[in-house]
Amino acid sequence: MLTVPGLCWLCHLPLRLAHWGICSCCTASLSITPSRCPRCGLPAAGRGRECGRCLQHPPPWERLVCVSDYAAPLSQVVHRLKFSGATAVAPALARLLTLQVLAQRRETGLPPPEFMVSVPLHRLRAWQRGYNQSHLLARCLSQQLGCRYEAAALTRLRRGAVQHHLSARLRKSNLKNAFRLELPVTGRHMVIVDDVVTTGSTVAEIARLLKRNGAATVQVWCLCRTL
Repeated sequence: MLTVPGLCWLCHLPLRLAHWGICSCCTASLSITPSRCPRCGLPAAGRGRECGRCLQHPPPWERLVCVSDYAAPLSQVVHRLKFSGATAVAPALARLLTLQVLAQRRETGLPPPEFMVSVPLHRLRAWQRGYNQSHLLARCLSQQLGCRYEAAALTRLRRGAVQHHLSARLRKSNLKNAFRLELPVTGRHMVIVDDVVTTGSTVAEIARLLKRNGAATVQVWCLCRTL
């Protein structure tokens, strides 16, 4: 489950700085992405402009930051983190997201958040998997960016069906009232951390919960945005 020490997780070539986990060439290649809507993260006609979908039906968050599409080679490493117990890759993947966030701050003035939460797993699923990959990413991100993170801020109340097996309509109904907020967020600028955003149903449900409880703004940060 672990890569050979000193080799890049993506291309498997030797690393000059072993603790980075992913080489500079692979990092640079992942940053070459098409123009995206700053709100939903999907392809848009112009860089930095919201797409027609968001203008007509805006999601319940203000910004979405992602590293790449859900495509090889990054998708393969994310899959290993999520389903194969390769937790050692989490700091390297979090570093990719940190670099993207910092780039967005320089280019677009992305505001820094005050409080970070991760998408929770139901306790039975967390017990079966042994960890929550979104928690691992958020913990590393909080250290790298100096942002407050509370692992217990959200609780998943219902287990429900596995999201990636459901259609967009069923995903939404599967998540209705599935989460509970455990800490006050009134007036705070929030970030939701997840590994992959597909339809956005999960992060949308959490964003609505945060907004109902008084959050000032909500951003979504993820490794991959499925097109």
